[in-house]
Amino acid sequence: MHDESRRIEERVQRLHDQRIKTAVYAATVPFEVEAWQAPGEPVPFEEAAAASYQPFAMGTPWGPPWGTTWFRMRGQVPADWAGKRVEAVIDLGFTGDWPGNQAEALVHLTDGTPLKAVNPLNQYVAIANPARGGETVDYLVEAASNPDILADNFSRPTPLGDKLTAGDKPLYTFRAADLAVLDEEVWHLDLDVQVLRELMMELGEHDPRRHEIAHALDRAMDLLDLDDVSGSATAVREALKPALSKPAHASAHTISGVGHAHIDSAWLWPIRETKRKTSRTFSNVTSLAAEYDDFIFACSQAQQYEWVRDNYPKVWARIQESVKNGQWAPVGGMWVESDGNLPGGEAVARQFIHGKRFFMDHFGIETKGVWLPDSFGYNAAYPQIAKLAGNEWFLTQKISWNQTNKFPHHTFWWEGIDGTRIFTHFPPVDTYNARFSGEEMSRAVRNYSEKGGASRSLAPFGWGDGGGGPTREIMERARRLADLEGSAKVVVEHPDEFFAKAREEYQDAPVWVGELYLELHRATYTSQARTKQGNRRSEHLLREAELWATTAALHAPGYAYPQEKLDRLWKTVLLHQFHDILPGSSIAWVHREAEAEYARVARELHALTAEAVAALGAGDTRVFNAGPYDRAEVVRTADGTPVYVEVPASGSAPLADTAPPQPVTVDGRVLDNGLVRVEVAEDGTLSSVRDLRAGREVLAEPGNLLRLHTDLPNYWDAWDIDKHYKNRYTDLLDASSVTVVEQDPLIGAIRVERAFGKGSTITQTLTVRAGSPRIDIETDIDWHETEKILKAAFPVDIRAPHSSAEIQFGHIQRPTHTNTSWESARFEVSGHRWVHLAEPGYGVAVINDSTYGHDVSRTVREDGGTTTTVRLSLVRAPRIPDPEADQGRHRFTYALLPGATIEDAVAEGYALNLPLRVADAAGAPEPVVSAEGEGVTVEAVKLADDASGDVVVRLYESRGGRATGTLRTGFPLAGAQITDLLERPLQDAEITDGAVALALRPFQILTLRLRRG
Repeated sequence: MHDESRRIEERVQRLHDQRIKTAVYAATVPFEVEAWQAPGEPVPFEEAAAASYQPFAMGTPWGPPWGTTWFRMRGQVPADWAGKRVEAVIDLGFTGDWPGNQAEALVHLTDGTPLKAVNPLNQYVAIANPARGGETVDYLVEAASNPDILADNFSRPTPLGDKLTAGDKPLYTFRAADLAVLDEEVWHLDLDVQVLRELMMELGEHDPRRHEIAHALDRAMDLLDLDDVSGSATAVREALKPALSKPAHASAHTISGVGHAHIDSAWLWPIRETKRKTSRTFSNVTSLAAEYDDFIFACSQAQQYEWVRDNYPKVWARIQESVKNGQWAPVGGMWVESDGNLPGGEAVARQFIHGKRFFMDHFGIETKGVWLPDSFGYNAAYPQIAKLAGNEWFLTQKISWNQTNKFPHHTFWWEGIDGTRIFTHFPPVDTYNARFSGEEMSRAVRNYSEKGGASRSLAPFGWGDGGGGPTREIMERARRLADLEGSAKVVVEHPDEFFAKAREEYQDAPVWVGELYLELHRATYTSQARTKQGNRRSEHLLREAELWATTAALHAPGYAYPQEKLDRLWKTVLLHQFHDILPGSSIAWVHREAEAEYARVARELHALTAEAVAALGAGDTRVFNAGPYDRAEVVRTADGTPVYVEVPASGSAPLADTAPPQPVTVDGRVLDNGLVRVEVAEDGTLSSVRDLRAGREVLAEPGNLLRLHTDLPNYWDAWDIDKHYKNRYTDLLDASSVTVVEQDPLIGAIRVERAFGKGSTITQTLTVRAGSPRIDIETDIDWHETEKILKAAFPVDIRAPHSSAEIQFGHIQRPTHTNTSWESARFEVSGHRWVHLAEPGYGVAVINDSTYGHDVSRTVREDGGTTTTVRLSLVRAPRIPDPEADQGRHRFTYALLPGATIEDAVAEGYALNLPLRVADAAGAPEPVVSAEGEGVTVEAVKLADDASGDVVVRLYESRGGRATGTLRTGFPLAGAQITDLLERPLQDAEITDGAVALALRPFQILTLRLRRG
């Protein structure tokens, strides 16, 4: 037989694209359209309905950046359309096919009922089937003219990312608004041809099935009347039936399709726009559920549900109905799909607490799995946190984006730092926006790593990265692919069902231990430093407010624990941990608002803490320690006078001047407190740090070396730092001044000032305090660089085989060598409050109050010694998507801690991030709780969420070893229970001599519910 493949393929493509697809709508008549431009921010429906509208012609430009234009559309169904399927078809002037980052609209009835959204790949609104001739149609359409921020494929920055800089030039040209007759037979033919053609193109050239489909399509096209596509569609479909009816092979891979609409809670649009995106997408989804009874939609992010509940009650009611019908599946159990690395441990716990409670309260459903398809790596504490929140499975897709190494599994057990395992799946379709194309189906099967052990995978389907969701076309594809020879089989089902089947089928799934490190988007540990600092400060202020509010509730008659305020503030912080806000990968508008929100949160939390402390009564000036360890350090009074004080963990002490172990001396550029001696060079670097206790020099080379690198990644500017950044740099060694600024027996400080680059300046104050080996470097940067990254290096004389970095409820060890491509790919990593380097018998920690990104490397010197270098990533200057990212003032502190154990790093990490608070208070109530036992660290103290008055304490083992000890209370203890994160009892805790007995495995998290006597 002659090879006719090319002729057939080209013939089918042309006939499909130019004749069949264009005949899907058999007839159209235009709407009569009027428009009203809403001034400023979006307005309620009632205001838009009462506005004065002006005639609007098709082909007219509309929509200033971030504007809202309301269109009134009126039409009448022609008499001869009676009995037909009639729809509205609206083209706002869509550009490309990305629904989430351009014009989109929500169509309402005139009574305000939202019907459905329109976007590039979902332009219809159902009117009637069958229609009545003469029926009138009257819509109000809220159209958002959101700019396409990435329209130029990252080629240049744009001012469109903030309404303050975007201008007012119209972005779109309205193309069409029509009443239309959907020719259902042609529409189904369109889908038949699409599915078969795409399957044919993916099959091998030597596969008989490919040629069978080709000739079936060729014969069917002979039956297509080019002058009457509608009249011949049935015959063409009949000719294709045999090709569409052949069942899949018995061993065919099974894909569990789950409807999905990845809606970033903010990204290339502000939070206010996400609120509208949820209404648009959820209207689409509930409309589709009414049309397809086999449709199931999985949706995470309790915050988005709450927005719809509060702003779109009619859409909310439809969601509730879909949940009852089993077509809508709440999943994920988190407040938002947060970043996977940067939120603190307690914050991740609260993500689950607030998220799961929302779904239980409003739907009576406890979600079973973690749904995080798009976060940029996942910390190694997740398995334990997820399981303690009642989860059974974990899903993500993002690791498929790895730049260097292909992750070896798609279905596996993920083991965390404490040994907890959770069943985990990565969809091999490698997208969370699947549409069941032939290419996607083929990729999923080809890509699947578990062949021979398992035979099923999951595919989230629907348009996302801004919403839109599944479409009827995708559902029709799924139906055709349910059992089709040559393809994987598709079944639409709840993700819980998939995970139950996958776990049953693959009981000996492999195990992956430790973090799920994404070999991409490494700059998200550093970009938008002020956003990250706001998060860090908020987390610690929340801890402090809850502790002192609990103290006041126990000891101050008449004081009311501010549960609702604390919950509201927690939810604000949790929202801003979304995986495009906290990582710094959103537009300028988002980060401008985030900074303002963090400032508001800080003001409210300071006020709540002040109220709690004041409730204890007026009296002597006291020092309050919100940290989990006893403190002996220097604090300043209201007039700035330094005082050395000793304060118990989670408690207070009088502001009384206690003699320090040894005073600080300042001799030229040398600071000495008997524990460390610090020498500052003329260029402002640390020329020597000598640990006087150990009798050894800490530095192998000058420390606190500031290095400015060129930083232009290959593609995702705010997201990525590529390895070539290391090759071009300037060391900042020209200090304009090095000056002693404080010389006191309790504090010695030297200030170093520098100017560099495009008018940037750095002022650093290097401080040594009595009684502490910690060397603080308070940093004030006025930053005006572009496409640069600034790092601070500490090359220490330690041969460290690995670095240890704090993560949520523990720490992770990473090799300092690059033996394999896996280690080499970790050239930029994340950590929380500290990084620790050690060799047997000696260690050093680098502490920070708001920095996450860092790198660790080592070299061997000519003398045979090893230099291990920690370099903190301080600030970046990407230009996309925010051309002014990180510009301006930054103030933060990092510190060098010589002679540090892991325990020292943990304690000083808390101390730097939880400054002692000086305030007036009458009494000295005992700390709410006091933990005894090495490695036992209290993370949170609060009242129970159920308003019972019980005290809830969350603690963990922080060294990475077993811990035993006790938890004593500052109130009569009547009983204690071990609970899950949602404060539900698991078992009674052992009480001995009035204290709770503790026995923790390495990195174990323990939540205790304490009943007051």
